[in-house]
Amino acid sequence: MRRIVWLFFLLTILTGPIPSLRAAEPFLVFQPNGHAKGKNIVLISGDEEYRSEESLPELAKILSTYHGFHCTVLFAIDPKDGTIDPNRVDNIPGLEALDSADLMVILTRFRDLPDDQMKHIVDYVESGKPIVGIRTATHAFQLKSSPTYAKYSWNSPDGGFGRMVLGETWIKHHGHHGKQSTMGILNPKEITNPILRGIHDGELWSKTDVYEARLPLPGDSKTLVFGEVLSGMDPKAPPVSGAMNDPMMPIAWTKTYTGSSGKTARVFATTLGTSEDLLTEANRRLLVNACYWALGLEKQINAKAKVGLVGEYHPRPFDFDGYAKGRTPADLR
Repeated sequence: MRRIVWLFFLLTILTGPIPSLRAAEPFLVFQPNGHAKGKNIVLISGDEEYRSEESLPELAKILSTYHGFHCTVLFAIDPKDGTIDPNRVDNIPGLEALDSADLMVILTRFRDLPDDQMKHIVDYVESGKPIVGIRTATHAFQLKSSPTYAKYSWNSPDGGFGRMVLGETWIKHHGHHGKQSTMGILNPKEITNPILRGIHDGELWSKTDVYEARLPLPGDSKTLVFGEVLSGMDPKAPPVSGAMNDPMMPIAWTKTYTGSSGKTARVFATTLGTSEDLLTEANRRLLVNACYWALGLEKQINAKAKVGLVGEYHPRPFDFDGYAKGRTPADLR
């Protein structure tokens, strides 16, 4: 019996946080191993292209294993068989986890959620709690089925959740999608920002292209990283010459959002965000640092903190309908 207990203990150390063991659940829960910070992070996936159903569980493992956060990962689920289906835009079960969350991390695209699910997101957003938005979160919702929360739809007159809360909604691709990649150029005016701690120019890179944004970004937005459009899908590809990089578009920024509760939230947004981005250490560090900052824990951001991958991680490239079919959340433990 002692050998079995010790074997379990060693496996826990080697493989990371302890996930929920209830296979039928349509979400994943990662509990920290002995150094809990007492903060609950809910990560919401649901996009057809960038494989958030792969990247957000891995990010949750990093946040839980190395940083002591309790993490819940939610997915777009086919209610017929309980499998993950990013093309299913109207069902993300488990959103009630937001009711007790300290931070929402969201990477969804054009979701048309029913009122009973959308209510948990709206209540959280308007509570004044912090938010981290990734890539297509700028156009997180396209609410066609019900007018109740229409103002959060990406194409609403005020720009929806993306523009109002994060700082920008969907406009168009700025680079040539699938042919031009993005190099992150740090804003020299924000070089001491704690979110950039441990990150240097030339380290942030993504196969995704830059999104266009209306400049300047609204309110008290602060651009941390600009996106230099590269001429190819390799970090060593030369920058595109001409107006494409003059001016460069923001790809990571902070702002605040005051909800209907009267409380003001810290918001971080980035248009980086394919699942393959997590293969780059600086990209992982940016997201981890952003979570600390959003939670008001910027004094705890360590430039050399662990942000290594946890367990096996072999992300699929971004592609519409390129997800692994037939998988359940339990398969991503």
